[in-house]
Amino acid sequence: MNDRTEPMIQNTEAFEQLLESHRGILFKVANTYCWQPDDRADLLQEMATQLWRAWPDFDPTRTFSTWMYRIALNVAISYLRNQSPHRRNLVSMSEEHHLVADPQTAEQTSEMTHHRLLLHNFIERQTALDKALLLLYLEEHSQREIADILGITESNVSTKIGRLKQRLHDEL
Repeated sequence: MNDRTEPMIQNTEAFEQLLESHRGILFKVANTYCWQPDDRADLLQEMATQLWRAWPDFDPTRTFSTWMYRIALNVAISYLRNQSPHRRNLVSMSEEHHLVADPQTAEQTSEMTHHRLLLHNFIERQTALDKALLLLYLEEHSQREIADILGITESNVSTKIGRLKQRLHDEL
């Protein structure tokens, strides 16, 4: 191994370790934007590819998770735009069963399933940016973090979240 390949190998290993330790972010984003397993797999692959391409420009003074969210959400939004309207709205009947945890009673199952489906249906109907906003909000990111990830102001985040909460309240 020569002197040039050693830093590249270390850089690759650092990327792989960070990607593995934060891979949950990719799954959350993919599950938010894609209902079909094949689409999710394609989106996950595309996000990983774009993260690798952007890796040389990563600023280590910033948090990796914020950088990762920003790229993953941008890739997901682009992916969604490129899908045909018909395909993007398909939902498998079996998908509903994956939304249910293992509750203790049938009544809890019914109520939890109903609420989760309502929330998922609400999220599915939102614009790509609002989906990203909801995902980050539900993940309990601060408004500052959401603003940084999405590249909008904190006041814009606050306004949009307030409007989304009101729309959700009005629908439910």
